[in-house]
Amino acid sequence: MDGLLLDTEPLAARAWSEAARPLGVPFDAALALRMVGSHFADCSAMVRAHYPADYPVDALLAGWHAAYDAICARDGVPVMAGALDLLDWLEEMGVPRAVATSTRRARACERLAGAGLLPRFDVVVGGDEVARGKPAPDIYLEAARRLAMPPARCLALEDSAPGVRAALAAGLAVCMVPDLVELSPELAAAGALVVRSLDEVGARLAALPADD
Repeated sequence: MDGLLLDTEPLAARAWSEAARPLGVPFDAALALRMVGSHFADCSAMVRAHYPADYPVDALLAGWHAAYDAICARDGVPVMAGALDLLDWLEEMGVPRAVATSTRRARACERLAGAGLLPRFDVVVGGDEVARGKPAPDIYLEAARRLAMPPARCLALEDSAPGVRAALAAGLAVCMVPDLVELSPELAAAGALVVRSLDEVGARLAALPADD
């Protein structure tokens, strides 16, 4: 969802700095990039590991959601270029669709509804509905289960390295559309296709033989 359907990753990165400002501490922008695609609990662990014991981690974590919500309310959340056309094509072709996001399900549904995208999906799986977040395969296995589809018959569209790892571990085909973070050569070698936009995803899918 974030960074793939909705252009929220830059907003989320800004929220870390805005949550840190009233606490009088800096926040490492490089750390924000490393957290892209991760479950909030994993992000919390990364912040704790990155900073010394006297850094106000608990206060920062408590303030992040409020800062993020304020930015989204103030600036709006754009839909990523090509998303609507791709969803139109998938619906026309009768392809079932799921969102598998590290965001909690209630928040994810709220964001999708606000962008007018919630009715476009058959299934939404949030990070709070699985035992382990990305890069573990749990969320993609659950999404495939709810779609009643074998994982090997599913295609994951991802924008982050943790998401790519999760989808590959679950046995899905993976196409990465990088947003803030590029795919590493290691993951590309593992079988993830990299394209530059959702428009390119749609063009590649439309060019496949009908039985594929």
